[in-house]
Amino acid sequence: MESQSIVSALVLGLIEGLTEFIPVSSTAHLLLAGHFMGFESPGNSFAVLIQLGAILAILSVYFARLLNLALSLPSDPKSRHFVLAILVAFLPAAVIGALAHGFIKTVLFETPMLICVVLILGGFILLWVDRLALKPRYHDVTDYPLSLAFKIGLFQCLAMVPGTSRSGATIVGALLMGTDKRSAAEFSFFLAMPTMAGAFALDLYKNRNALSADDVGIIAIGFVAAFFAALVVVKSLLDFVSKRGYAPFAWWRIIVGSLGLFALLLGF
Repeated sequence: MESQSIVSALVLGLIEGLTEFIPVSSTAHLLLAGHFMGFESPGNSFAVLIQLGAILAILSVYFARLLNLALSLPSDPKSRHFVLAILVAFLPAAVIGALAHGFIKTVLFETPMLICVVLILGGFILLWVDRLALKPRYHDVTDYPLSLAFKIGLFQCLAMVPGTSRSGATIVGALLMGTDKRSAAEFSFFLAMPTMAGAFALDLYKNRNALSADDVGIIAIGFVAAFFAALVVVKSLLDFVSKRGYAPFAWWRIIVGSLGLFALLLGF
C-alpha cells in the first residue's frame, strides 16, 4: 500500500464525511478530487463503499431515536407510519439504481465535465428555492404523508447523476412540496440510511471480484475518515440550516463546479 494512496484515501474520506449530508454532492466532490489527484478505484467503488462510514456516523447520532422507534413499532401507529414513509421514499431509488447501475458507474461517473456543470446548475436551483417565500405545511418528519414521501423519493433519483446531490435533491423536493427546512434535512438523514446501505451492498456485490487486499485497506482508511467527519456534520447541520438556510451550500456548489470546469478546460 503506497503512502500516496493512503494520504489520498484519508483526504477523500474526509471529503466524503463532510459533504455526504449537505446538499453539495459528496460523489461529485470525490470524483473530481480523485480525478485531479490521480486516484483510481476499481469500478469507481471507493466513492460508494466509504459511504458506510457516513452511514455508521448517522446511526450512532440517531441510535437512541432509532431504538425507541424500533421498540414502539408494535404499539405505535405513528412509528409504523414513519417507517413505512421511509421505505416508500426509498423504493424509487432502489428500483432505478439496480436497473441503471452499470450506466451510472461506467458513463456518468466517468464524465467530470458533466459533474461540474450539474454542480453549478444545482447551486443556482438551490439558491432559487432557498429564496422562495414558501409557507411550510409540514414541520415533523413523522407526520409526512406517504404520498409526500414517495414524491421526495422520486426527487432522490435525480441524484444518480453525479453532481446533483442525494441530500440536495431530497431537500429541494421536500421544500417545494411544503416542508420546513429543518424537517426536510432530517428526512434526508433518515432516507439516507436505507439508500446508502443499499448502494453499498449493491456496489460491493458487483465489484467483489475486482477488489484486492490493498483496495480493501485503502477503503478502510477512507471509511474511518468519513465516519469521524460525518459525525461533526450530522450533529451540527440541522441547527445550521434552521438559522442560515441553504444559500451557503449553493454558493459552494457554484464555486467548486466553476473551478473544476475551468481546470478541465485548461487540460488538467
